[in-house]
Amino acid sequence: MTAAGRARAAALITGVVLLAGDGVLLMATTPWEPLPGGGSEPDPARDFSPAELARSAAFDAALNPPAYAGLLTGLAVVLVLGLTPLGARFIGWCTARVPGRALRLAVAVVAVTTLLRLAALPLRIWRESVLRRYGLSVQTWPAWLADQLKSLALAWAIWTVAVLLLYVLARRFPRYWWAGAAAGGFALVVVLSFLYPLLVEPVFNRFHSLPAGPLRTELLAMAARDRVPVTDVLVADASRRTTSLNAYVSGFGSTRRIVVYDTLLKSPPERIKSIVAHELGHAKHNDVLRGTLTGALGVSGGVCLLYLALTSPGLRRRAGLADRTAEPVVCDPRSVALLLAVVSVLTQLSGPVQNLISRRVEARADAHALALTGDAATFVSMQRELALRNLSDLRPNPVEYALWFSHPSVPERIAMARDWARLHGGRAARP
Repeated sequence: MTAAGRARAAALITGVVLLAGDGVLLMATTPWEPLPGGGSEPDPARDFSPAELARSAAFDAALNPPAYAGLLTGLAVVLVLGLTPLGARFIGWCTARVPGRALRLAVAVVAVTTLLRLAALPLRIWRESVLRRYGLSVQTWPAWLADQLKSLALAWAIWTVAVLLLYVLARRFPRYWWAGAAAGGFALVVVLSFLYPLLVEPVFNRFHSLPAGPLRTELLAMAARDRVPVTDVLVADASRRTTSLNAYVSGFGSTRRIVVYDTLLKSPPERIKSIVAHELGHAKHNDVLRGTLTGALGVSGGVCLLYLALTSPGLRRRAGLADRTAEPVVCDPRSVALLLAVVSVLTQLSGPVQNLISRRVEARADAHALALTGDAATFVSMQRELALRNLSDLRPNPVEYALWFSHPSVPERIAMARDWARLHGGRAARP
């Protein structure tokens, strides 16, 4: 076996071991039965009127075309760029006058990610128009465009750092750069997870502490009763973008705080407490930390698969990279399109699995909220309000459910609340 063959074999074995370990960890830690003794069939017609069901279906029908078109267009463009010589030619044209290999790699990242965003922009505008038509988005178009530019800038930064790190590793370890990249990918996921609340959230929202009062006192008391330490209760200025309702617990340790959308503050306090209790469930069960670790393992295994793809002679020929075999392919700026294509495919393939696991984790957080508040009736009324305000899909088809649903559907969550009430003697009347 050649040296290159040995490196590929080592990457394959390592990738299989990492992904298998990740799979075992997910199987062992995912709450496959969030509420033992539950499992009642959801019945949307029990809690929603025909008019409400019709409005939900109409919104879903309006939103699906840009959603599916965006998914297919994004994949098509990145695959055409990555698996044909077009991507290499485009990058070659963009970097022709750029001095220095590292700078050419950075320019290649910016060029390809920008092209992908531009290809998706008409469909994003279409989707935003649907949200506006149904009253879910209240942003001005300039503000919306500013958010798109912020998101693009973050993508530039993250991908440029990642590609340049691969370049440094490949120059130092031409055949085994994947090993350092796998370790670096693990570390990068962990670091970004910890830094996200501090560096990324403030880019898109402004926060202020919830003023002293009964609601703040009750939320902090509920967190203390749940033995979940939080440092503050913050209000996010979501109303300048949307009318939807949400809350979450953000950060780790000394940075953990409860965050509520300002749109939620108009809801009755008991409903707000029901939502926050769900979010405390995530903190109580360390769902963010668990997700970070399993995600980091998945990224590490994915890096090994990425190495196998980038060193495949067939894929390199398809991408127009076959003329530079003397150096690691990631040192060639033209390989950026192929790299992003492989990452996109791996991401799309893993998406339904991630959603499946996420739905079980979210259901466990629902069960935690019910146990913490002991009030299934308020949980049901809150879910109904969320569904009506957010125009949730109340009858998703299996494809939508697999592709888009990281949470159980609202009828499923209401059915669980009624199961909990039946099992624990609580209340879960129709709102």
